[in-house]
Amino acid sequence: MLVEERRQKILDLVSEKGFIALADLAVTLEASESTIRRDLEYWDQQGVVKRTHGGAVFLAETFNLPALEERSSKQMEEKRAIAQAAAARIRDGDAVLLDGGTTTLEVARLLVGRPLQIVTNSLPIANLFASHRETDLVMLGGYIFPRTGVALGPLTVKMMEDIHVHQTILSVGGVTGKGLFNSNMLLTETERQMLRCADEVVVVADHSKIGRQALAFLCELTAVDTLIVDKGLSPQQRNLITQADVRLIVAGETGSAEEFQS
Repeated sequence: MLVEERRQKILDLVSEKGFIALADLAVTLEASESTIRRDLEYWDQQGVVKRTHGGAVFLAETFNLPALEERSSKQMEEKRAIAQAAAARIRDGDAVLLDGGTTTLEVARLLVGRPLQIVTNSLPIANLFASHRETDLVMLGGYIFPRTGVALGPLTVKMMEDIHVHQTILSVGGVTGKGLFNSNMLLTETERQMLRCADEVVVVADHSKIGRQALAFLCELTAVDTLIVDKGLSPQQRNLITQADVRLIVAGETGSAEEFQS
């Protein structure tokens, strides 16, 4: 195989998967790891992929996942109402897995100081609990995605294989009748393992996400137990959710959070 042909195949594989291990590339392309390593270094210099320990990440994916600071400024009132509804459902002593979204960060702020077991792949969330003795903190490792402070990829997935929690709380980039979506394929791979870890899967999403599709498919709506949204939900958006077998909690309406069971 010509060098140019091999390098193009490598780029195609990395872009398709988001992340791929060096050893897997070597087996697929029937080349030595040292050869594949040099090819990855070439693409790293071109700014197309980022070399990591044991593999490579497709950098074009970086631009599909906005920095935490950029996302944190949007729909803040709605996110805080959703966070209050989510935190109110968590009991002292529970084990809770939080992914690295801006809404889950707001949930985490409300859990600080409570006697809980917190599992997270988010450096910003872990930092909230690191100095509090009341909370047992488990930080998931792996490749730290640029600009977000979130660990993703095969190492993160492997760490979760023996973890079991009462709730996994996820944020998503979009919810449609087809299911849940997020902005990055490496992220959805990690979140699928998070789904498997929990007795209850809870998705927190402001109303702007309902009816919107993002780049990478995560799962069907039937994989979710509870969806918590804000009061900006339109009748059409509410109908989309209630048609699925998922509990819908609308935060911020008059009185306590409203629950609908399809």
